[in-house]
Amino acid sequence: MLNTRASGVLMHLSSLPSPYAVGVMGDETKRFIDKIADMGFSYWQILPLNPPDFYGSPYTSNAVFAISHMFIDPRPLLAAGLVSQADVERNVYYGSPYTADYEFAYNGRLELLKKAFKNADGELLRKAEEFAEKHGWCKAYSLYEAAKERFDNRPWYEWDADFARYEKCVENEEALSESASFYAFVQYIAYSQWREIKLYANDRGVKILGDMPIYVSTDSVDVWSNRSLFEIDGKNFSKKRVAGVPPDYFSADGQLWGNPLYDWKSMEKDGFKWWIDRLKASLTIFDTVRIDHFRAFASYWAVPAKSETAREGEWLKGPGMKLFNAVREEMGDLPIIAEDLGTFGEDVIKLLENTAFPGMRVIQFGFDPGADSTHLPHNYPKNSIAYVGTHDNNTLLAWLWEASEQERKFALDYCSFKGDNWGEGGYHSPSCRAIIEAVWRSPSLVSMISFQDMCGFGSDARMNVPGRAFGNWQFRTTEDTIAQLDADYYRHINYLFKRK
Repeated sequence: MLNTRASGVLMHLSSLPSPYAVGVMGDETKRFIDKIADMGFSYWQILPLNPPDFYGSPYTSNAVFAISHMFIDPRPLLAAGLVSQADVERNVYYGSPYTADYEFAYNGRLELLKKAFKNADGELLRKAEEFAEKHGWCKAYSLYEAAKERFDNRPWYEWDADFARYEKCVENEEALSESASFYAFVQYIAYSQWREIKLYANDRGVKILGDMPIYVSTDSVDVWSNRSLFEIDGKNFSKKRVAGVPPDYFSADGQLWGNPLYDWKSMEKDGFKWWIDRLKASLTIFDTVRIDHFRAFASYWAVPAKSETAREGEWLKGPGMKLFNAVREEMGDLPIIAEDLGTFGEDVIKLLENTAFPGMRVIQFGFDPGADSTHLPHNYPKNSIAYVGTHDNNTLLAWLWEASEQERKFALDYCSFKGDNWGEGGYHSPSCRAIIEAVWRSPSLVSMISFQDMCGFGSDARMNVPGRAFGNWQFRTTEDTIAQLDADYYRHINYLFKRK
């Protein structure tokens, strides 16, 4: 990946314009790709495409290999004669175009796809069946969703004994066959539409940078069909320890994620096959992958399952190079980005050196007036991705407003901002541009900016506040907003700092 200076835009698919409550894999997405390609950007970074949780978080999913059915564009189904115009109209969202409505999108698209499945001909159903047979994860996912439907959406560890254990469910799959075929059909449609988007982007010189959450949810097809690979009690399905992070920049109590931990010794026995399969699948739909919370491969924070906060935990040793040596032996060198933010240690530094994966730098973390932070651009290594801000950060303008006077003064002085209008936002915000240009001129071979910071938006456009359960992941935009981006400015700085 890092063979030339380049830049990219961070914008999740859910945030893109569409008539359907969230962004979809359709023409609006293609027009966004056209826009960033015209400005000289080489990368489009998205968040995980897998089904999000009830709150919209793509980092807490019940199926890490699957693509959320909410992202399916209804219009090709209409063009193929699988649904009616009235069916599509029922998916049109008349609420705010600036807020994602996951419940509306989930229910509307599911109803639409069930009608499409009912109207599908034998050839289309055969292709969906072949897709499921070719991709082992899809067959397991289809059974999982069918069983979940059968048991009123309860978690798998509350299902009847003949289905709660994956091996028993496979023996009884005939009872789930029609429903399972539907969910395989959904994934075939989703993957087909995404393949068209990816090819469209690549043809225009834009690579897609995907995101991979390191952990999976307890109630997921991934745990249900691979229990022996996780710290899950084989008899009562309980967890002894769960994932999280200790107190840090984002949270005084740390973050108690609650995901089951991997049984790394068990994973090592088959050469880390599950991880190899996961990386293969990700690099089929993305050009490169950012692995979230990469530091857990070196050492991870293990919290007793009954703890109320993440304060009570301990660092345990991860698989380290054993995993990545196995990956390289199977797949060669891979275009992986390591999310190496947060609590650090020598083991993480060593693992990054040994893998040679680029890490991340975020300029917002660098403005401590009394420190020579690694997040200040003059300290960025060439082999790194430089961010104005990530999906977990406040917007750049909001950060300036909420920073202490000392932090703000240091930031503006460091970035050579002149004038007294630092609080001005919008597409031409002079203070935001000063900070953006500091990132662009850094040694990092790839610089990345969120769409919100390109617009100079305030905190109401923030994507996520780590540790907060509600009110995240809802940011959306419109085609009019995208059209107002100062294309000449971004085209100029990409040229000026040799990122085009």
